[in-house]
Amino acid sequence: MINPLVIPELRELLREQDKDTLTEVMADLHPASVAEFSEGLSVEETWQLLNYAPIERQAEIFSFYSLGKQVEMVSGIGRERMSQLLEIMSPDDRVDLLKRLDPEVVESLMPLVAKAERQDIRHLLSYPEGSAGSVMTTEYATVPAEMTASEAIEYLRQVAPYRETIYYVYVIDEDRHLIGFVSLRDLILARASALVREIMHRDVVSVRVSEDREEAARLLARYDFLAIPVTDEQNRLVGIITHDDVIDVMQAEATEDALLMAGVSSIEENYLEADFTTVWRRRAIWLSALFVAELFTFTALASFEDAIQAVVALALFVPLCISTGGNSGSQAATLVTRALALGHVRPRDFLRVLRHELLMGLALGVTLGLIAFVRAVLTPHSVLGNADRWMLALVVSQAVAVICLWGTLVGSLLPLLFKRLGFDPGYASSPFVATFVDVTGIVIYFSIAKLYLL
Repeated sequence: MINPLVIPELRELLREQDKDTLTEVMADLHPASVAEFSEGLSVEETWQLLNYAPIERQAEIFSFYSLGKQVEMVSGIGRERMSQLLEIMSPDDRVDLLKRLDPEVVESLMPLVAKAERQDIRHLLSYPEGSAGSVMTTEYATVPAEMTASEAIEYLRQVAPYRETIYYVYVIDEDRHLIGFVSLRDLILARASALVREIMHRDVVSVRVSEDREEAARLLARYDFLAIPVTDEQNRLVGIITHDDVIDVMQAEATEDALLMAGVSSIEENYLEADFTTVWRRRAIWLSALFVAELFTFTALASFEDAIQAVVALALFVPLCISTGGNSGSQAATLVTRALALGHVRPRDFLRVLRHELLMGLALGVTLGLIAFVRAVLTPHSVLGNADRWMLALVVSQAVAVICLWGTLVGSLLPLLFKRLGFDPGYASSPFVATFVDVTGIVIYFSIAKLYLL
């Protein structure tokens, strides 16, 4: 959390142009701390502060600013300064930034960037959003198989400042096909004269450039790698995805799923800093759609008006029944969506999930049905009317059990169906499932009531 005393102190130092102190702050503090402490400065003040650090350090600090702050700094007076930072920033960080800028701003920055970096930027920008290629970096270390361990170490010493990581070194042939990898540890422990092909690991775990970035995150987490190579369809090495990028991916995906399951469109800005109108619009769209869907509960109740008039006590248990379906459905949807995100289940496991949740829904339904039976039996005589106490309890308990089973099945199978159709399973959100089960639950409840009581 930002210390509120830091920003006034920084402003005072900038006003006094205290070069020694500011240079020391920029050099000694971690880049993330500098970015945190200066987040509240204006664009002009921030650029003034960055002037007290070398360009490489500026790029490190800039990458830790919030996305909104980065976009703000690129506009106006920062445009020409930004072109210098783009050349120094890691490829994945600068591409993340450029994707969020207006196309006109991006095009105005491109001529100010060196040709090599410009080509790399356009290449990375060409990959679809959400793919492994969109989050990879092209700053990786490679060596040929015929190089000796001592030669490889000397080579890494020279290129290390320009690579994202050198803990993994990838072995490629003359056509850039990925044929193996060695770790820095392997090279250090090997004989100086040992050839790379003698010590390299040939069983390389990689991800295709077109694959979903979530798959890359799962693989890297599963094997506890620091980085994972990215290859094209011909198995040529085109980039790597590092562990810090995977953390960002997992955070972004978890945030997206959480928002979708809450019935909110994606919001990238900080909660309190996001534009009020934008947040209102995104929340209102979902709530309005769900509200319109909930109106069908009125239609459902109206169609059973005769049953309500005959047994008024039935209306008392409507909230109980429909909340049971919504709760069980939301619970199942959350579990299955999470299992899909972790790769524990896939759409092809439809029948396995169906069998599992069928048994679980029956068990949960019986449990809740017994509780409902006891509560219905205790219904005061003053509201029973001419209804039989035990028959009413039987109707309510059976309805609760069936609705719980129905909600469990709907909540567990909808995410799989959405995934199969190519949609994000997060769209099978808790509000969506609850609304659907609310309407159908009323139909189930009164259908059972008519069968027994009317």
